[in-house]
Amino acid sequence: MRLHVGCAMWTHKPWQGRLLPHPLAPGERLRAYASWCNAVEGNTTFYATPAVGTAESWARQTAADFRFLVKLPKPITHEQRLGGGEDEVRSFFTAIEPLGARADVVWAQLPPSFGPSDLGALAAFLRRLPGSHRYAVEVRHRAFFEDERSVRRLEQVLAGAGAEWVTFDTTALFQSPPTTDAEREAWTRKPRVPRRAVALTDRPVVRYLGRDDKARTVEGWQGWIGMVAGWLREGRSPTVFVHTPDNADALELARRFHDEVRAAVPGVEPLPEPVPNEPATLF
Repeated sequence: MRLHVGCAMWTHKPWQGRLLPHPLAPGERLRAYASWCNAVEGNTTFYATPAVGTAESWARQTAADFRFLVKLPKPITHEQRLGGGEDEVRSFFTAIEPLGARADVVWAQLPPSFGPSDLGALAAFLRRLPGSHRYAVEVRHRAFFEDERSVRRLEQVLAGAGAEWVTFDTTALFQSPPTTDAEREAWTRKPRVPRRAVALTDRPVVRYLGRDDKARTVEGWQGWIGMVAGWLREGRSPTVFVHTPDNADALELARRFHDEVRAAVPGVEPLPEPVPNEPATLF
């Protein structure tokens, strides 16, 4: 059984010298991160399709069983709203080809305005994607969380393509007023929707957003420990990403989440041992 855990990025200033070696050359940063976690959110591809050489570097720095949840570029999902964009889609899949099986799941994060009336466009888009990858979709329109008919229609579209519904759990963040600047900013930017804990495929994906207080983050994820453990026992392979508003402790927290699930399901493979946070020297 394998549980993938990770963060929203693989380089973050508060980790440097404390959790990860510093300084590190750009071509070594992902390798150091991958000694802590076995997955990462591919958010960089949302803003720009990478060069093939960049994806080749990512592949060199990670083991074959490392997982990228690679996000489709913003022009495809937000500007063209999944309509047209054949050239952009083709360029994107060409660019990530060096990742091979590491890019097991390609993720479409849709804007809050993408609602039930747009499901035809989603269905058509999913039908024309290459069969070389699995797919996952994140929606933020409130109808998909509050209207049962809209929920059923979306589930039908996703099931027809074998795609997963990405859960973004922000309930811990909004449980009580913010106490840090990063939390206050997150309150203005993150979606405030009910928690959803349903897996449609054997590759469920959870994005969990906690608080800048580690204890409150751990308290908020307790329900996910049992849910993820249950998925593993069913033979599913879940991926869980741990966020906090400032992400200062997210790397440690992702490993802690993995440890707590592994305590419930001892058959889960352990994570690698983190590299020392001191840079290598000649002596």
